[in-house]
Amino acid sequence: MSEFLVDLKRTHACNALRMSDVGKDVVLMGWVANRRDHGGRVFIDLRDREGITQVVFGPEIDAAAHELGGELRSEFCIAIAGRVVSRVSSGGQPNPKLATGEIEVNATRLHIFSRSETPPFLIENEIDTREEIRLKYRYLDLRRPSLQRNFQVRSKLYRATRDYFHGEGFLELETPFMVKYTPGGARNFLVPSRLNQGSFYALAESPQIFKQLFMVAGFERYFQIVRCFRDEDLRLDRQPEFTQIDVEMSFITEEDVYSIMEGLIARIWKDALGVDVPRPFLRMPYHEAMLKYGVDKPDLRFGLELADITSVLAPLEGGGVPLFKGALEQKGIIKGLRVPAKEAASLSRTEADKLEEFVKGFGARGLARARVGENGEWTQSPLSKTVTAEAREAVNKAMGAGPGDLLFFQFGSFKLVNAVLGGLRLHLGHKLGLVPEGQWRFLWVTDFPMFEQTEDGRWVAAHHPFTSPKPEDVQYLGTENGRVHARAYDLVLNGNEIAGGSIRIHQRDVQAKVFAALGLSEDDFRAKFGFLLDAFRYGPPPHGGIAFGVDRLSMLLCNAQSLRDVIAFPKTQKGTDQMTDAPTQVSNEQLEELGIQLKKS
Repeated sequence: MSEFLVDLKRTHACNALRMSDVGKDVVLMGWVANRRDHGGRVFIDLRDREGITQVVFGPEIDAAAHELGGELRSEFCIAIAGRVVSRVSSGGQPNPKLATGEIEVNATRLHIFSRSETPPFLIENEIDTREEIRLKYRYLDLRRPSLQRNFQVRSKLYRATRDYFHGEGFLELETPFMVKYTPGGARNFLVPSRLNQGSFYALAESPQIFKQLFMVAGFERYFQIVRCFRDEDLRLDRQPEFTQIDVEMSFITEEDVYSIMEGLIARIWKDALGVDVPRPFLRMPYHEAMLKYGVDKPDLRFGLELADITSVLAPLEGGGVPLFKGALEQKGIIKGLRVPAKEAASLSRTEADKLEEFVKGFGARGLARARVGENGEWTQSPLSKTVTAEAREAVNKAMGAGPGDLLFFQFGSFKLVNAVLGGLRLHLGHKLGLVPEGQWRFLWVTDFPMFEQTEDGRWVAAHHPFTSPKPEDVQYLGTENGRVHARAYDLVLNGNEIAGGSIRIHQRDVQAKVFAALGLSEDDFRAKFGFLLDAFRYGPPPHGGIAFGVDRLSMLLCNAQSLRDVIAFPKTQKGTDQMTDAPTQVSNEQLEELGIQLKKS
């Protein structure tokens, strides 16, 4: 066994040494980040998870170490012993890009733990290697300093969460992964039961029902950092398995949830980034978010608010614009987005034309627009040919438009118009450089609709069917479902939903009314959630909770571009693991043991 692991223990991490350590004898361990040979002296950058230290091997320092140092190559795993010296005193220059850039270590001993083949890509932050290759060699990709930092931040998030909740009287409890399959919601992964052939478990998409059962059991305050599973089509911000901070509390109101969760966020940001988050967070009702921003998770770091001009144009029957008139006749809405003259000046006519193609990705057939002239007239727009002066003046006033401003219009259904203009607002915010870096704008979005109506007129739960309606809206259940608001809330950060939850129903009569409003009997729900309904017969407390998406939280904390940058071993968009080649086929013997036969294609 190497004496470096028995007698010579590591004294410092590779990012720890400074000028105050000059003259100290140290032992470092890590990987060779790169190697340079300068006039008989060998220089290496030694890397561990904390950072880099420059190490020097020279014949005048130690001949044996220098000779062995000549064999070093990239990604060799080594240990060195030596003395810290100033780079300037050794005739070198400081490296201001490194925290250890003023010192280096003159190596008197070297041990090679293991040698490395030439890596398939450079272990550096800025590389252009295809993601498929990096995922195939993920254990090497994870050595890159940027990813090492990401997972240190994620670890700090976990520790801050646990420390905070334990300090607030929460119990950390576990829920099962393999649960009863319940139709509806996200598609579940199914797990065949060998002991009960023909039956299947589902991998839990969340601990929702079990955490409510904890409240029935009297635990009062629960949290868990838990893995969840959903068999959905994937994208950059979605993985088949993901992590939640799951929370449930008894005897609370929304105000308690807001206060305690803001404390959690403040603790995470302080411990992970050293940032003090101001509280309380801003709150905004759902209808205001949709009116001003077109989305229920608005990015508040910049302006470009939307304007609903339906009520302006309705009395004018569309103001001479046939498209506006048609939208009004079909009970649609008309909204506009104003780009101020300063920013609009940077958008050429050609660039504005390209925005029309952009919005088609949101389902729009086109994008009406107009530039405002010196006297309020509309230019560069087909609308100017038919719009009445009265309508133009009214729209300009409603939108606060002035000379040089660029106006965009969208009309049609509530869902389409907001999707188009909400997406356009975000696109323009980034394109025009309106989104400031380094700001954290937290927002509680509240008062969500309790129900959503499908195209065939059916009412479905906008959240889950155990979400409580606002007490003052219970009277509308079953008769005016569109007027019912839920005691639901989302926490939004810089345009990203990072958490969502609600106060739950604990009264049987209210639950029955919600079931009826959905066109379902209690028997229908008993088939899915019978055990929860049974539990609610035995004195359930008022309770509510929330769940945070850890992967998205980590991505934002690290300023990463993809969830895959903060998940250690992620799947591709096809749900495959490039490193292990999962998923794989299994043998016929295994299938027979499970009582499963594959369908021949």
